[in-house]
Amino acid sequence: MKKQTLVITYGTFDLFHDGHYKLLKRARDLGDQLIVGVTSEIFDQNRGKLNVQDELMQRVNNVKKTGLADKIIIEEYEGQKINDIIKYNVDIFAIGSDWKGKFDYLKEHCEVIYLDRTKGISSTELRSKKSGIIKLGIIGYGRIAERFIAESKFVSGVNIEGVFGLNLSRVKLFAENHELSFHTTNFSTFLEKVDAVYIASPHLTHYEYTKKALAADKHVLCEKPLVLNVDNATELYSLALLKDRVLLEGIKTAYSPGFLRLIGLAKSGLIGTIKNVDATFTKLVNQNCRELNAKEAGGSITELASYPLLAAIKILGRDFENFYFYSYFDSEKKVDLFTKFNLTYSNSIFTGKVGLGVKSEGDLIISGTKGYIYVPSPWWKTEFFEARFENPEYNKKYFYKFEGDGLRYELAEFISLINDRKKTRANYKLKVDDTIQIIKIIQAFIDKENVKEI
Repeated sequence: MKKQTLVITYGTFDLFHDGHYKLLKRARDLGDQLIVGVTSEIFDQNRGKLNVQDELMQRVNNVKKTGLADKIIIEEYEGQKINDIIKYNVDIFAIGSDWKGKFDYLKEHCEVIYLDRTKGISSTELRSKKSGIIKLGIIGYGRIAERFIAESKFVSGVNIEGVFGLNLSRVKLFAENHELSFHTTNFSTFLEKVDAVYIASPHLTHYEYTKKALAADKHVLCEKPLVLNVDNATELYSLALLKDRVLLEGIKTAYSPGFLRLIGLAKSGLIGTIKNVDATFTKLVNQNCRELNAKEAGGSITELASYPLLAAIKILGRDFENFYFYSYFDSEKKVDLFTKFNLTYSNSIFTGKVGLGVKSEGDLIISGTKGYIYVPSPWWKTEFFEARFENPEYNKKYFYKFEGDGLRYELAEFISLINDRKKTRANYKLKVDDTIQIIKIIQAFIDKENVKEI
């Protein structure tokens, strides 16, 4: 008797929708029998999957109701796929094409097929759910937009529908590469097709795009800096409140678990009264890149200062008394290649360093009257920190996983706030006043207030 062809596939299958059904149907059509692995909550957490809304048994039952699965198993640990393929003598491993190349290592054990994903997954049934899939569109098609697409796979409750940009050939290529349902250079058309937008375009475009999106009743997640002017920021947040829409600035560190634990520990009194914070973020960039273009608001402060300033605001507060900048400018490009800046408080001081043309150690040090906390580079991807004391016997290390590029954290927070508008008003991770204070300092630098060239 001829051996039956056995196919296996895996997924979270959260908020089960037509895209899930079609993928299972394509997988089932590849062979005679289909095994479906549904990921457990613990496995999802360990692999960085955020914001899963349906419980495990509900997700299993939704797969069972399709009638496409001959067997359903639970995926509980890294490496289980190989063990399952061997255990069940699987012939074909099938998975969505958005994971293309990720599972090539399984070719040693069976055939690997990447199935075309379903473009556009909204449906009447899905929309009737309390928390359906958010249709999100991307503004921009550069490096961070590319990373955002990859990170979005790890956030439940959202689907990247399409992309808007001014260059038709580039937006078309971006949409094709990422299998998006649409691309357009018409902003009105773009807004009609989505519930929310992610802005990954150059700094000087943020204000206009955010204002138009909010006016059209769309939620907005905008990369940092949100804008470069306090009046513009205040106007946008007022409009978001009027429209009852979520407006969130994408400083990924603010939403990451390690940084949140770090702030809690620092303010707990463990190291005594905090008297000083030092934070550094530098990277060397191509001399012809946008980040060093003065006409596009380039420079070390506009590009990087949001991160050190986040640490200052979250640890020492918003009520600083004075600020000073010391900058090394490129005489031809007219942008700062390195800036050291101080915020002075009534009883403490903050020192930040940012650079696009000068390299330094990217660590964070929080100094208190009883000890200090050291966060090694890159501190903005907070995974490890240590509380250190005069007697090293009392030192303690802390470890928290920072998944991927970190963009999944800001996206997960964004989707969570959309689904629960009450949380928007009480959002503590990055408050409106935090963002406005950060923008105030950046604007002061742009206006050459208290700036000394070195």
